[in-house]
Amino acid sequence: METNDLFNLLHNALEAQRNGKKISQKEMADQLGLSMRTYQDWRLGNTKPQSAKAVIEMLGMLEDDEIIRVVRKINKLKG
Repeated sequence: METNDLFNLLHNALEAQRNGKKISQKEMADQLGLSMRTYQDWRLGNTKPQSAKAVIEMLGMLEDDEIIRVVRKINKLKG
């Protein structure tokens, strides 16, 4: 799976979580603290943040309950 596939999968999952309400690339970029161009390039596969694929692969090695624990801890640290 390519890095852009991961970003598209996550973007679509976030939209689905909002009952199909679309999230613009600008809105997502703002939430992530990125320029819209950077986020757009990631989704198109024009550029690939090196750590993204490794982070997703590491999360994929965890059991479901551990993934939830780690993500919740990340959310607490950023807030």
